[in-house]
Order: sequence, then C-alpha cells, then structure tokens
Amino acid sequence: MNEELESGEGPPTNDLCSICHGNFQFPCQANCSHWFCANCIIQVWQYSSPLQPCKCPLCRRPINLLVPTVVVVDAGGNNNNSEQDRLNLADIQRYNRVFGQPSNASIVQRLRDLPFLLRRLFRDFVNPNTSLPLVIRARVFITVS
Repeated sequence: MNEELESGEGPPTNDLCSICHGNFQFPCQANCSHWFCANCIIQVWQYSSPLQPCKCPLCRRPINLLVPTVVVVDAGGNNNNSEQDRLNLADIQRYNRVFGQPSNASIVQRLRDLPFLLRRLFRDFVNPNTSLPLVIRARVFITVS
C-alpha cells in the first residue's frame, strides 16, 4: 500500500480522512478530488439519503463517482485485500452504478469533473498494476467522451 501512496496513486502523504480524522483505510477519491476512507463516505451516503448521491463533506458538490485506490491484484489475478476491503469495493461499485449515470450530472458538473477524470484515466491506463474494475474504467471513459 505504501508503494501506491508514494507513487501518487493515493491520497497526499500525511493527509487524514476528513470524516473520521484518522489514517486512510481503503482510500477512495471523489469526483471533486477529495479523499475519504471508503467506509466513511459510504456511511455518510447511507445515513444521509440512500436514494440520492451524497455531497462532499468538504466542498458540498454532489459525488457521482468514487474511485478506489487500494485494490491490489497479483499477477495471477487474485485479489489480496481483506474481507472488509471487498465489502467496501462492492459498496463503491454499487454507489457508482446507481449515481454514476451520465443523466444525473449536468454539463457544468461534467466540465468541473473533467480534469479529475482525465488525470485518473491517463494514470490508470498507463499503470498495469492498477486494477480499477472495467465498469469504472468504462464509465470514466464515457463521461470524458
């Protein structure tokens, strides 16, 4: 995990989750470029209104995409993460499936998200060790297009 965080694949060094104020556990980045623990931001969503996308606790922009960063897949394609990480990833994928639809975001929101999405798209496609699920990669590509 430290390799990924040092290579720019994770939250800034010495940064803390703004929700739990602790070190990041399974960090994920929202489309507004803020970082949160996956479990923390999913709990914010579930306790606020599970029928609507949650708003970023820092900038209040609607979150329509959560990108996990610590999904480690070995050369054999096996996922080496804990059971809690698998549950967090499943929750993030569900959130993205429900709220990542292009119809939920206005053109202004898409333009705001474009720098983040392009940066992530480039970083993920050039890094063979990154294992973003194909659905998230496709959604990022479609959103950018």
